[in-house]
Amino acid sequence: MIRNILLIIKLLLAQHIYAQNKQIETSGDILQIALPVAAFSSTLIWKDDTKPIIQFMKTMSASVIVTHGLKRVIDKERPNGGKYSFPSGHTSCAFTGAAFINKRYGWEIGIPAYILAGYVGWTRVYANKHDYWDVLGGAAIGILSAELLTKKFQKNNLNLSLNKFNGIYVLGINYNF
Repeated sequence: MIRNILLIIKLLLAQHIYAQNKQIETSGDILQIALPVAAFSSTLIWKDDTKPIIQFMKTMSASVIVTHGLKRVIDKERPNGGKYSFPSGHTSCAFTGAAFINKRYGWEIGIPAYILAGYVGWTRVYANKHDYWDVLGGAAIGILSAELLTKKFQKNNLNLSLNKFNGIYVLGINYNF
């Protein structure tokens, strides 16, 4: 009887741990798409004469081609026994988006984006899909792609200000079309 109760408790705990692990992995899967989508969306909102949509397409294309080319050439085994571990594609995509955001719009937006991209890399290790070398390789490819192919946003079109009005702080955003 006690053995059966302990078995039931063990199964319930195992299910909870599995669900928690799956949620962590899923959050990384979502963010590896959300960061590049945010970067692309920013090119539709804040335009300048540097052709930001083309910059994003070149940056992301270079990152994906290099990442998946290296995966096939190196053919490193994953920690879970799968193929094509190095470099991490999830991490490469996340860091490409974060680096694009950082390079175009600065560290104020770039730091949070890099933190989210770092979390994506951590989820890949946590899910036993990659080791830290795979994640570092993916991050390096994403950052390098943006550094080489992305130009800084011309800030003369966008002005941010923080003012105090009747004891209330007000954030002002000015965009010249």
